[in-house]
Amino acid sequence: MVLTSKLARRLYYSMLLIRRVEERIIGEYPRQEIRSPTHFYIGQEGVAAGVCAALRSDDLVFPYYRSHGWYLAKGGNLNAMMAELYGRVSGCSRGWGGSMHLIDTQAGVMGSSAIVAGMIPHAAGAALALKMKGSSAVAVVPFGDGATEEGVFHETMNMAVLNALPLVFVCENNGYATNTPISERRAQVEIERHARPYNMPSAVAEGNDVAAVFTVTDEAVARARSGSGPSLLVFQTYRLLEHVGPNSDDTLGYRTREEVEYWRSRGPLERAAEFLSEQERNEMVAEIDTRIAAAMEFALASEYPPPLVVPKSA
Repeated sequence: MVLTSKLARRLYYSMLLIRRVEERIIGEYPRQEIRSPTHFYIGQEGVAAGVCAALRSDDLVFPYYRSHGWYLAKGGNLNAMMAELYGRVSGCSRGWGGSMHLIDTQAGVMGSSAIVAGMIPHAAGAALALKMKGSSAVAVVPFGDGATEEGVFHETMNMAVLNALPLVFVCENNGYATNTPISERRAQVEIERHARPYNMPSAVAEGNDVAAVFTVTDEAVARARSGSGPSLLVFQTYRLLEHVGPNSDDTLGYRTREEVEYWRSRGPLERAAEFLSEQERNEMVAEIDTRIAAAMEFALASEYPPPLVVPKSA
């Protein structure tokens, strides 16, 4: 599709915000003040940015543990996110949730979970509630390719079609469940085929092409909003860092350095660089870095939550 300049800027800004925030977190990680396990989104920014650009403010997103990108793309509060990573009481989960449990209900981020596929039925429940209330809002649930191997994924797709729920399933297929490639886990690797037994529409797109992600999502969201039911979207993308943590893991043997570098050269930000001039991109970097610095200052100035008091059993 041909993007308007306004939409192109929004898409690029969203991806750049995610990337710069995570790069700053990586820089701070060795200080051991961020103690929660952190699943970085670097390399996959095009999916969250493209999907969330197709949503309204009252639409709901139910992210999984690789949550930073979805939280930020949907408009989550950066100060509260950074404070949460540092375990401070001003964090979005009051300092008790950490990286994998981000929430901002005002932005429609309905809480992320460390449980694989755990948010899929939650999103369906919310979609059912939206339908019962007569709302035109939709629910979106992102998950990794590994989550499609959980029974609740299939059960929820069946329930969503039976009830014509305003729900969009979004699979970020980065090819690996932790360190195991999809070809070693599945008899067939075409995730979109899972929609067929439930008579659910599906679509596949290049997740690193943010414009393609937006276009496919916009169609699925319009379908859900009109009362025509759920869709399954599968976006091919790639995680550049280790499954959990800030480091590279191409020495572990499950993937090669050449593979990682191939996908790095095809990253979503690299592919979208033509959206803006170099000067515009530099100005955007400066603006985002100022926001990040302010969020860091806010987080580090915040107090830790008070200790939990566990009542003694009778």
